[in-house]
Amino acid sequence: MRVSTRGDYAARALLSLALHQDEGGPTTVRDIAERTGLPQPYLEQILLALKGAGLVRSKRGVGGGYVLARHPKEINLAEIIRAADGPITLGDFGEPHTDGACDHEGQCVLLSIWHSLGEEMRAKLEAHTLADIAEVASGQRPWPEILNES
Repeated sequence: MRVSTRGDYAARALLSLALHQDEGGPTTVRDIAERTGLPQPYLEQILLALKGAGLVRSKRGVGGGYVLARHPKEINLAEIIRAADGPITLGDFGEPHTDGACDHEGQCVLLSIWHSLGEEMRAKLEAHTLADIAEVASGQRPWPEILNES
């Protein structure tokens, strides 16, 4: 699986909202774009998708902008990636046969492996909340071991 630019930008935008949520009130797309270095027109599209997924709320007019729809502890990376990119899978290969019958040599074994790896990827993304990431990004917490191994 590969996280798309759209998925990365969505995570960065929500992280920015989480890091600045104590400033009170909504944050404009322009402010998010300036803080993150993301292109504003593309960011607007991404925020609309995130709003549709229930991850952010918006307020129109003067003093308007975006706020997180839920506490950062309740938003994980898997939700963000799904909202931006769709289902988290290693590919669209279909489901393995469960009765031992396989149409092509070894195909079901590989399908089972791809399915299992997709589940592991989802679990890893679900394990990282926006609050966790914000605490690491703001220096309130050390980097998780998984990130130190890279």
